[in-house]
Amino acid sequence: MLAAAAMVPLLAGAAPAAARTLPAGENGPAEPTGAAEPAHSDGTAHAAGAADPAETAGHLIRPAATSESDWADVADALGRGGNMLSESTYHTGFPRRDLHVVSDGVVVTPGLSLGTHVAFVRYADDSTMLMGDVVVTEDELQQVSDAWHAHGIEQTALHKHLLSQHPAIWWTHVHAHGHDAAAMARGLRAGLDRTATPPPKPPPPEVPLDLDTAGIEAALGVRGSTEESVFKCLFVRRETIADGHLVLPPGLGSTSAFIFQPTGGGRAALNGDCAMTAKEVQHVLKALRSGGIELVELHHHHLTESPRLFFVHFWAVGDAVELARTLRRAVDATDVVPLG
Repeated sequence: MLAAAAMVPLLAGAAPAAARTLPAGENGPAEPTGAAEPAHSDGTAHAAGAADPAETAGHLIRPAATSESDWADVADALGRGGNMLSESTYHTGFPRRDLHVVSDGVVVTPGLSLGTHVAFVRYADDSTMLMGDVVVTEDELQQVSDAWHAHGIEQTALHKHLLSQHPAIWWTHVHAHGHDAAAMARGLRAGLDRTATPPPKPPPPEVPLDLDTAGIEAALGVRGSTEESVFKCLFVRRETIADGHLVLPPGLGSTSAFIFQPTGGGRAALNGDCAMTAKEVQHVLKALRSGGIELVELHHHHLTESPRLFFVHFWAVGDAVELARTLRRAVDATDVVPLG
């Protein structure tokens, strides 16, 4: 999904800032200067110079407005409440606070990379799409997959967010589409019940971050946010993204998210992913490696989206502002709009 946890402020209604131009000498896709192109009625923006699939394919179906009360049966099936991230997207988080995961000597917090997130979207034809990114241990993975397969829940990706982590953790994207949202929620729950995901409880209190957040924001050119003791910076693809014939709400499954967990002295563990089209992939991978950021996984979130998107997960531990400067080169190689 997004960095599924990272999409929360995005879909909550933050407005995209102006797009940037590529720095001199970059060979990535060109972007216009100035403000982003005019948005559609659902808040998504035209990609520069590209035909919008929502304009050229009349059969595409757009999200419909809902409220939290419309999802009461889903909340009952999942066994916990959720929240609206936009007028059409119902989100539920399942942080894996039961796990003690260490990667590269860093104890990974749920806010950095141990949060399961699922979203339900209602459409104009009264159908519902389920999407999610689920954290499972290696011991849980096969039985969870079997439970979902038995209930019609599809898996669209199976991948890693972290390198050299202990215990072994996997992330799997899930997808379903139909007219019975509660049945999909029960199917999802059947898999989650095969994990040790703990019951909901309030998050721990926020503490001041030992990070130069202003320096990170300046380096990336975006306003960040603090949540679950990490600092997040988000970007969204400027195209309208459709999964099959269903238009995705802005940012759902198409967000570039950069998450910084303080490790002391202005340093941070960096994790996240970057959304790319095929022509952008090599530029982004080279940009990340130019600053010593380690590549973890190159994968899809969807199976039938248009335009086709790829995602790269990455990892680094170092000076947070220097890491942000490297990330800026990767961001400038993609057709995204910074949030803030």
